[in-house]
Amino acid sequence: MGAQLRVYKRRIRSVTATKKITKAMEMISASRIVKAQRAVAASTPYADELTRAVTAVATRSNAKHPLTTENPQAKTAAVLLVTADRGLAGGYSTNAIKQATALSARLRAESKDVVTYIVGRKGVQYYGFRNLPVAESWTGFSDKPTYGDAKAVAKDLIEAFTAETGGVDELHLVSTKFESMLTQTAVDARLLPLKLDEVQLSDDKPAKAEIFPLYDFEPSAEGVLDALLPRYVESRIYNALLQSAASEHAARRRAMKSATDNAQELIKALTRLANSARQAEITQEISEIIGGANALADANAGSE
Repeated sequence: MGAQLRVYKRRIRSVTATKKITKAMEMISASRIVKAQRAVAASTPYADELTRAVTAVATRSNAKHPLTTENPQAKTAAVLLVTADRGLAGGYSTNAIKQATALSARLRAESKDVVTYIVGRKGVQYYGFRNLPVAESWTGFSDKPTYGDAKAVAKDLIEAFTAETGGVDELHLVSTKFESMLTQTAVDARLLPLKLDEVQLSDDKPAKAEIFPLYDFEPSAEGVLDALLPRYVESRIYNALLQSAASEHAARRRAMKSATDNAQELIKALTRLANSARQAEITQEISEIIGGANALADANAGSE
């Protein structure tokens, strides 16, 4: 076997092994998308009802609460960025980081200092490589978040927002919305202070679109808001984590399918090259045999 043919066969074996890996990862991601979609669907009713409750309390009372009171002299804004813990997901994390960068630029244009919080190793690595400051980060659960994870993230953010000194005046969330198996969009939204006229339900309908009954608040409207608003932030962060997890799996499935298809095309091209190299070797061998036979015939004829 010639050296060129050995090179082609070695490359074919290498690409075939890579194809098996990418195909397996594609199938794993496809199975996890279904579970992630079910988790999103299961969390939606709770998040929507909590949104209605918060909107009802805030709009049906004159209570002033730090989580719903706009600060006209806001100086500091926190940005929570949700990325992936693992790579091989196409542009999923890159798109979220670009959205966070654009949001931070808009906030700085409003003369606000930006404090960054990150979920996912990819975001942490991006900011760490560029020596960008990060207030807090969480890793290890981007592809399968739990409500406990969302609660831990929300706790630190709410504490930063309600701190009397050294806190933040606004809280923004950058995540990826799962629209379909082919479409995932990086979006940003302001969580705090709560803008009642911009509160949206999961089906994109305004939360104030319904008529609320009369309410009596016990012990007080402020006490109800104290209990509801942290749960509202937790539910919105949890929903964003679930949406991002589904988007991550969909992006990874699409990227691995593309890699598998490319590997198959490369195998076909290398196989054609290997066949051509083998044919060239066979042709050369035949030519050498014919040349040797002719030389032997000429030698025999000369001796006679």
